[in-house]
Amino acid sequence: MKSDAKTVEQYLAELDDDRRGVMTDLVDAIDEHLPPGFEMEMQYGMPNWVVPLSTYPDGYHCTPDTPLPFLAIASQKQYISIYHMAVYADDELLDWFVAEYEKLDTGRKLNMGKSCIRFRKPEHVPVDLIARLCEKVTPEQWIEHYEKARGEGRPGTGVREAKKK
Repeated sequence: MKSDAKTVEQYLAELDDDRRGVMTDLVDAIDEHLPPGFEMEMQYGMPNWVVPLSTYPDGYHCTPDTPLPFLAIASQKQYISIYHMAVYADDELLDWFVAEYEKLDTGRKLNMGKSCIRFRKPEHVPVDLIARLCEKVTPEQWIEHYEKARGEGRPGTGVREAKKK
């Protein structure tokens, strides 16, 4: 659910007790394991890690005055959601993540959309695996993936594919 919280700390404080612990653990793990250059802020009503405008002045193509989104987490009504944009943009990273999740042998099927990874229960969130995922992409690599996807008109980037002549 979208929050009106202005800070990540406020967002976490407003969560129900059963979700606050794992969400705090996720924030801490992401902060600790993301390569330098990403910044944490509230965007779209949830904690986000972005490439700041000082690094990528073009910003997000839909709203150029907004830092480039990379990773977000949210406590939704029925799920804890992790939105990792590079998992969608990089097939090798997606394959790595799926294989590593399967190695956990949780007995639960991975519930995943294009860039959204969903967990129904807080105790099902593999915080350590998410931390390892965070280590895989630098801001520079994310910018490269993002610009390549925009140039190719990849679905989901908001860029229309070039008309065939």
